[in-house]
Amino acid sequence: MVRITDLRAREILDSRGNATIEIDLVVEHDGKKGHGRAAAPSGASRGKHEVVDFPSGGVKAAIQRLEKIGAELKRREFSDQSAFDLALREIDGTENLSRIGGNTTVALSMAFAKAVASLANKPLFQSLNPEAKGLPFPLGNVLGGGKHAGMRAPDIQEFLVIPVGAKNAVEAVFTNSKVHKRVRKTLEKLDPTFTGGKGDEGAWAPNLDSQKALEVVAQVCEEISNETGVEVRAGLDVAASSLYDQEKNLYHYKREGKTRSPGEHLDFIVELIRTYKLAYVEDPIQEEDFEGFAEITAKVGKECLICGDDLFVTNVERIERGLKMKAANSVLIKPNQIGTLTDTLKAIVAAKNHDCVPVVSHRSGETTDETIAHIAVAWGCPLIKTGVVGGERIAKLNELIRIEEMLGAEATMQHLPLK
Repeated sequence: MVRITDLRAREILDSRGNATIEIDLVVEHDGKKGHGRAAAPSGASRGKHEVVDFPSGGVKAAIQRLEKIGAELKRREFSDQSAFDLALREIDGTENLSRIGGNTTVALSMAFAKAVASLANKPLFQSLNPEAKGLPFPLGNVLGGGKHAGMRAPDIQEFLVIPVGAKNAVEAVFTNSKVHKRVRKTLEKLDPTFTGGKGDEGAWAPNLDSQKALEVVAQVCEEISNETGVEVRAGLDVAASSLYDQEKNLYHYKREGKTRSPGEHLDFIVELIRTYKLAYVEDPIQEEDFEGFAEITAKVGKECLICGDDLFVTNVERIERGLKMKAANSVLIKPNQIGTLTDTLKAIVAAKNHDCVPVVSHRSGETTDETIAHIAVAWGCPLIKTGVVGGERIAKLNELIRIEEMLGAEATMQHLPLK
């Protein structure tokens, strides 16, 4: 049994300069002590079915409540991670974690996992799964729009790249970096007034419509593929809920000055997938339209990973509901959407049980916490969505490189089920 001997919380900055919470936690077992530190990220594009990030009053209120919660946790002993996470849910007492806040619980959960790994003198991924050997392919945002960029940027939120031909994590990480650099050079040729502005995740934010932006990214993917011998494919995060007007049942592309009916919008996304041979499209349909998701997934088959984020919000009930309808062939996994590592693992298992690809993901407002790199390796997630540049993004990417080095000759890249 493990008990907590020290628990401290502090208010820190996320990558947007907003406040979030960081936890330091010390555990003890048989006279040995282990330390874990973890911080919670924050999302700008949040699904309506996510757990509450912080209680009323924000980070400061969460820290004040944690003083009482910490005393309760110190009185208990825990047999494993699931017992600790269950205690967090019991103490909170609400389904959506509104009393403590999902960001507080996820930071506590990750810090506990790291402290237990420290007790065993193991890296986190090996503590979570001693058999883990596979590295995920990095999915990176190189050009941005929507809620992550400025007013004249594309309507579609993220233009992504995956180095599907990479033989190892080092090659994968540096290939995405090459694409990011080349995208800037291409944008400067297109628009001499481009200032090099970036969105929240370090992606370039140009004055382009969505289709022209995708042309740029697809062109650069082809160029880098030819130059390096590593195949790179493009993808999108449409963030369709942010385009959707529920009252009018229309998708508004403000930058383009167009509206599309649900059917026209679906056909438009399918056309983009086929024209640009997209490997991945996230949230192509608004978050309540399971049927629309199922239709687009059926149309593209194995051509492309159709990934649900706002649709599923790392929630097992919503994942089970959607995947029984074949609403997607990929599921985005964000630990702070659901609040604990135990619930995160349940979501990953649910996705795999339906032969869907789990994609571990950062948030737009990030910290330098590297936990999701270990989660992706430990629990066999073939993709990790974590940006390309910026300290809070490369914290995860560089950790993948370190993990690959730890594994040595046993390291492999995970399987991506793409044509």
